[in-house]
Amino acid sequence: MSEVPAVQVNRLVKDFKGSFRGGGIRAVDEVSLSIASGEVYGLIGPNGSGKSTTMKAVLGLVRPTAGSCAIFGRDSSKVDSRMEVGFLPENPYFYKHLSAAETVSFYGKLCGMRGAVLKARVDEMLELVGLEEARHRRLRGFSKGMLQRIGLAQALVQDPRLVVLDEPTAGVDPMGSRKIRDLILDLKGRGITVFLCSHLLEQVQEICDRVGIIHRGKMVNEGNLEELTSMHDRTEIILQDAPPELLEQIRKLVDQSNKGELVSEGHPRSSLESLFLKETIEAESKQKAVSTKQS
Repeated sequence: MSEVPAVQVNRLVKDFKGSFRGGGIRAVDEVSLSIASGEVYGLIGPNGSGKSTTMKAVLGLVRPTAGSCAIFGRDSSKVDSRMEVGFLPENPYFYKHLSAAETVSFYGKLCGMRGAVLKARVDEMLELVGLEEARHRRLRGFSKGMLQRIGLAQALVQDPRLVVLDEPTAGVDPMGSRKIRDLILDLKGRGITVFLCSHLLEQVQEICDRVGIIHRGKMVNEGNLEELTSMHDRTEIILQDAPPELLEQIRKLVDQSNKGELVSEGHPRSSLESLFLKETIEAESKQKAVSTKQS
């Protein structure tokens, strides 16, 4: 029997009512995706594409107009589905008068933790996010990167099986962004499933196993990152210590000479940014063509 996916979204639709006498807005249009347990999955798309709405539907924070979402096989609309989930929103709100340790302890208490177990967990989380030396500092003096790491600490305090991150490095400097990236890789090493939205495509390419590209509420491409970024119409051959003349007729001369070593052969990979731009531009063109025909 196959393992139940950490997240399962089936033909999700979410409509929002428009302003007075205005039409409604379809934020998510029949999106489907599945995230395996222990996987790092990235959902990317332009601003307003439906990323955050999809994520909020998975968390049960918005009610789907149609379709369904499940976490470890439990309906996302049920409170018990979120018992093993940690969430870091794009702009988390914290009580700035609390210290780092007091903040993590506060969220631990909300999760029902108490006493020595809570204290040990607070110490563990502060060490994990690299803020043990700032444990007594008030959050009002924290940088954006430090606040995001405190956000990760609170999201992890109850030892969740799934962590949902909405733009975890938004507004964070390169050093802080790198630390958060390393934290996500550490979570993956611990077997924790990570579902994230991010506009930093290079970072997504570094840490995600699979990616979904969403545009105007529709999923335009989705799959294994290596497969998505492979350029199947080209072949790449890597040679080591090859003299210039060998490059003239690469395969023929490699077969016939001992002057170079064929290290590998396969499909070169494009960047995730190139794939993202290709898919969104194609989706935009198709939608414009449909609109033109309808008018």
